[in-house]
Amino acid sequence: MSQLYRPINFYAEYMKRTYGQRIQKVSVEAGFTCPNRDGKVATGGCVYCNNESFSPLLNRQLSIADQIANNIISMKRRYKKAKQYIAYFQSYSNTYGALEHLKDLYSQALSHPDVIGLAIGTRPDCINDEILNYLSELSQEYDITIEYGLESKNDTTLKNINRGHDYQCFLDAVAKTAKYKIKICAHIIVGLPGEERAEWIDTAKELSKLPIDFLKIHQLHIVKDTVLGTQYQKAPFPLLSENEYIDIMVEFLEHLDNRIVIQRIFGEAPSEVLLSPSWDKSISQLRIQIESIMDNKGTYQGRLCTLSK
Repeated sequence: MSQLYRPINFYAEYMKRTYGQRIQKVSVEAGFTCPNRDGKVATGGCVYCNNESFSPLLNRQLSIADQIANNIISMKRRYKKAKQYIAYFQSYSNTYGALEHLKDLYSQALSHPDVIGLAIGTRPDCINDEILNYLSELSQEYDITIEYGLESKNDTTLKNINRGHDYQCFLDAVAKTAKYKIKICAHIIVGLPGEERAEWIDTAKELSKLPIDFLKIHQLHIVKDTVLGTQYQKAPFPLLSENEYIDIMVEFLEHLDNRIVIQRIFGEAPSEVLLSPSWDKSISQLRIQIESIMDNKGTYQGRLCTLSK
């Protein structure tokens, strides 16, 4: 694949190319849990996870249909150019339930005339052929993406953060989902304790070989009311600085196939729950900074990836 006009293949531009306009995600809270919380595979959840850090304002008492309606009204005030939306089932594992229950929730979201699809966040151990077949049917009419949390391909790390699954589980879920021709987004965290730069760069190389369409990358956040947060407050451990993370991301992206669309390259958490790291730039400022660095270096996503040639 040839070099992109911009150094990074970002999601907003991808959606504009696909639909000719801005498409905005609208989050909903569907009341799910996770198998590493309810005892099926573990308890306590992921050691870094506090869902309030990324969906603090959702009204969980409302139905999915009402959440969508209310949130779209707010979105239209904030993003005046957005006319259509993707309903984002974000918190916890949003395929972790009976198919009929999932059908009810998803159909409520799709019933809004401005919603053109679903982004469904889940775990690789919370999917099966029955659900995939249904989502494949929906994808004939709607824009459907399954987002699998991988976080790390290091099995020792996955055990330490209490994920409750291994890397092979992720690989199996991706392979199975690809057979149904459903779009796939992977999610990783860079900066987890015990990992080093070489592992993160190798992750880019490995993900490039997989049939994933989108990628979300998140620097490690330490937030309140988590196991990791408690550990950090008792005995602080090193975290990546802003400059270290950006430097790693440049190399990471150089090795990542440029067909993979970047949905997120920096994460953020509300200041009231964030313990560390605290960077003094907004997400948009950080994105501009990393693109500027890549432009100045004459590099771009996929430059060192043989699959992109």
